[in-house]
Amino acid sequence: MTNQYVSPLSIAVICSSNMNRSMEAHGFLAKKRFKVRSFGTGDKVKLPGTAADKPNIYDFGTSYDDIYTDLASKDKQYYTQNGLLHMLDRNRRIKPSPEKFQLCTERFDVLVTCEERVYDQVIEFMESKTPTYNLPVHVINIDIQDNHEEATVGAFAICDLITMVS
Repeated sequence: MTNQYVSPLSIAVICSSNMNRSMEAHGFLAKKRFKVRSFGTGDKVKLPGTAADKPNIYDFGTSYDDIYTDLASKDKQYYTQNGLLHMLDRNRRIKPSPEKFQLCTERFDVLVTCEERVYDQVIEFMESKTPTYNLPVHVINIDIQDNHEEATVGAFAICDLITMVS
């Protein structure tokens, strides 16, 4: 049986809420047949609300289906227009729910973060835990603005990077 992946590397893509940037890259890399998972490092999953001071906040593990249903019930037209429902529809085709990086015990060869603050959180977490595998991991940051267009461009950049190091 041949390997289903194009590279032996195990990759994690990490943003703050595991909603936009990491999920766009996760979907793109998976289509290219890389072994990839995605995560967030924040305390909660935060999505924009109808007012700047009223974000929608969910626990990690809340399914993309449930978040979609919640936002659609609050204001379907608004969340369709700003692209959140489309994003959640994409996400639920990739995996069931947003996952918190700090709760994952899987080993990865490459961790790609999508902003400097997330990179710092990943490094801080990695330094605070007792090594399980005693193997190196490469942690790389690619700053990607948190909007739909930049997430798409960022996914291409991450794929190019992973292709070069594979």
